[in-house]
Amino acid sequence: MAAPVEQWISDIPPVTRVWVAASIGMSVLVECGVIAPLQLYFSWKSAVQNMQVWRFITTFLYFGPLSLDLAFHLFFIMRYSRLLEENSFSNRRADYVWLLFLCSAFLIMISPLLTMPFLSSSLAFALVYIWSRRNPSIKMSLFGVVTITAPYLPLCLVAFSWLLQGGFEAAIGDIVGILAGHTYVFLQDYWPREMWSTTGKGEIRTPTPVKRLFGQTDR
Repeated sequence: MAAPVEQWISDIPPVTRVWVAASIGMSVLVECGVIAPLQLYFSWKSAVQNMQVWRFITTFLYFGPLSLDLAFHLFFIMRYSRLLEENSFSNRRADYVWLLFLCSAFLIMISPLLTMPFLSSSLAFALVYIWSRRNPSIKMSLFGVVTITAPYLPLCLVAFSWLLQGGFEAAIGDIVGILAGHTYVFLQDYWPREMWSTTGKGEIRTPTPVKRLFGQTDR
């Protein structure tokens, strides 16, 4: 019985696997009382002035206590992060890590404008948006009721959060994730295609040291 589980875990691409494992571990530590959510959330004062630099990372790893909501978010990571890592970023691990870094940096920069101590859900939603824009022809069933194409998925999920979970406050995390994802897609995909780029390539370049760190070579 252990072999299939180990095989399933090993089949998850490495970046996604680390993110999921760290998120589960963070929730377990909170559930066991080893750490408290107050030690994990992000604020500029705590992270910079108080030198609690781990908050730059933990805000993207904590999705809440062990619950169905946590399982829902982990499903999104497992599905859409995995799809991106295995397809759009196949054999380009450094580029995928750089994507996560840039989206995380975007979310941290705008966090003072919002009341969002944890940015994990927004980062996961950014990946949903990027995947949906890079797979516009894929059709999917929404809750087994309506069939939509992939680009409409983020909007439908925002509407679902807005209507059923408490209005704008419930949907703001998803909306911010869309902004982060769209910024990346615009610079990397739309710009070279629509804005007469001289190189024909996206404007985002993964730094060479990051590529060396992950053993990625240019093709």
